[in-house]
Amino acid sequence: MDLELFEARKRDHIQQALAPSNQAQGFSKLDRVRLRHEAAPEIDFKDVTLQATRLGQVSPTPFFVPAMTAGHLDAKSLNRTIARACQERGWAMGLGSQRRDLDAPASSVDGWAAFRKEFPKLTLFGNLGASQLVTTPLDSIERLADETGAQAWVIHFNALQEAIQPEGTPQFRGVLAALDGLVNRLKIPVIAKETGCGFSLATLKKFQEIGLGAVDVSGLGGTHWGRIEGARAADASLSARLADTFAQWGESTVDSVLNAAELQPRWEIWASGGVRNGLDAAKLIALGSHQIGMAQPVLRAAIEGDESVQRVMHQVEAELKTALFCMGCATVESLRGNASRWEKI
Repeated sequence: MDLELFEARKRDHIQQALAPSNQAQGFSKLDRVRLRHEAAPEIDFKDVTLQATRLGQVSPTPFFVPAMTAGHLDAKSLNRTIARACQERGWAMGLGSQRRDLDAPASSVDGWAAFRKEFPKLTLFGNLGASQLVTTPLDSIERLADETGAQAWVIHFNALQEAIQPEGTPQFRGVLAALDGLVNRLKIPVIAKETGCGFSLATLKKFQEIGLGAVDVSGLGGTHWGRIEGARAADASLSARLADTFAQWGESTVDSVLNAAELQPRWEIWASGGVRNGLDAAKLIALGSHQIGMAQPVLRAAIEGDESVQRVMHQVEAELKTALFCMGCATVESLRGNASRWEKI
């Protein structure tokens, strides 16, 4: 691996993830879901709780920050800003791809051992790409999981990104068998995650016999990594032209959650992709989601600093709590998958 090129790419990803042109806004279909107002909720606002289920355990909130930042020195500060807020508020945190750690000591850049010691109560998810999973010995991933002190391990599926990225590795042959092998090897839950293109019903059916802990649908509607790779590429290059062609490619976040809910899977349904406020979160919970991921708004806030991240998280929690109250739901669980609480418009 060319470490200098790798670090430059990861820095580009952070910068490009903040660009409005790389957001697939309007494609999540969240605007087509309306929650039903209950004018006489018969509960007190103070009684509304955000406790939820996360990998079979009770979590303080149904929120997590999906994987974004790792692999270069600039990420260390951002990771710690996000981690401080997540640990305090009970959000889980996903680490960015740990691909670099396969080729270099983990302590050399990200320093996961020190990071874990600094945030001992943080619920943390490790992360590796699906194409790396195919070629990486399972004991190497097990080592990374131990070094990170992760409570779960995420395998991200990013076929479109790998196909467009000039340095991409679009080798996915054997990925389902590799995923099944990882699930059977690791002592912690494994999460399958898309990266902004969502999951079709056909793909989700392939996960049915794999003992996953959760599937994060990460649907079309938020940060679009195909667009990001096009923005990184030279003007008029093949990658740039491909990104333009596939700028609206993917399954919407809403459709992806509904696809998963239709299967009534043993694994938990997690939703991310264009979630921008607590009302969006309430809609996805009503459709059947256990956990809700917010990446880009948290990343933007983290660049501004600790107070900004806390402000964003506090507002999102207040918005979800308000939505629950105005539907007469005292708990997240009473809303989750409750068909009487929403309608398509």
